[in-house]
Amino acid sequence: MRKQIGVFVAACFYYSGLVKLARWWRQRTGPYLIILNYHCATGGDLRRHLLYLRRHYRVLHLEEALQELYTSPGREKRGRHRRPPLVLTFDDGYQDNYTHAFALVRELRIPMTIFLIPGYLESGDHFWWREGNRLVQRAQVDKVTLEGRTYHLNEAGERNALSRAIDTRLRHAKSVAGREAFLRAIREALDVPSCGTAEERATQPLTWAQVHEMQESGWVSFGAHTMHHPILAYLANPEEVRWEVEECRRVLEQHLEHPVRSFAYPMGQPQHIGENALCAVQQAGYDWALTTIRGPNGPQSDPYQLRRILSEPDRHWLVLAAETSGVWKFFSPLWKNNLVNSVVGKGDDR
Repeated sequence: MRKQIGVFVAACFYYSGLVKLARWWRQRTGPYLIILNYHCATGGDLRRHLLYLRRHYRVLHLEEALQELYTSPGREKRGRHRRPPLVLTFDDGYQDNYTHAFALVRELRIPMTIFLIPGYLESGDHFWWREGNRLVQRAQVDKVTLEGRTYHLNEAGERNALSRAIDTRLRHAKSVAGREAFLRAIREALDVPSCGTAEERATQPLTWAQVHEMQESGWVSFGAHTMHHPILAYLANPEEVRWEVEECRRVLEQHLEHPVRSFAYPMGQPQHIGENALCAVQQAGYDWALTTIRGPNGPQSDPYQLRRILSEPDRHWLVLAAETSGVWKFFSPLWKNNLVNSVVGKGDDR
């Protein structure tokens, strides 16, 4: 119901002209850059998103847009009546970024940037943040004991509780090795089949061959997203933080054969990043780093804490229009019961 109400409100904003006015006003206040943050490309109408964005924004590769923002503010101000710049980013590198998003950006001639996790490209393993639900759904046992509690998997409530418990352990892992050891143990305890379903294969990581094909097209560029996607602030050893950040860049540059200048923090909220990660990113030689803190960016934005706007294909394009224009933020203090957050999302949980 809240989602339907949100679409109705977004439609009112759009068809009343408020979205257009908000875009115009934001341009008048000076140069800015919107960076959208997607993950999967299926599960909604990504085509409709891209058609709207192509019409109202100049969709650029990330590096091109950031160079414009930081080195040519005067030129952008003089051209303030042009369409504002916008960047499409996809985190993690799901298969449907190749099978669906890549086909769309070639057809519509819109560039995008994907942040890759080399450890998953090389292993082809399931992404850990999807494992809580997947393992419980595929379990071949009736009960399992985890951390002193026995879960009876013939009860829906117990299955949900186990899924949450697994996810919590994975998210708060103090090392990648510890996380992977726990995953192996819980997979064995649940007797999960090794063969994957068609649905699971759609959410598997990209392959290097697909990455190379997308790069050669000229429509897709790539950034770094750590080697194994740990939540960097939770890692106990600062050296592991440094290695995850630096090794990711080294491996990507080896495969892509050009410098990798941009980085996206896993999860990306301040509590997920931490001082060690901020330092490691700068020391590794990246020029820019992206968070999942919501908002636009200007010439004065910290290049190592750039903001993005979370979006997914299942979001209605009218809500996307309101969010990118800034009208949601302007009117959000008037909402009760946090309606805006329920419609546009609270941030990246991956």
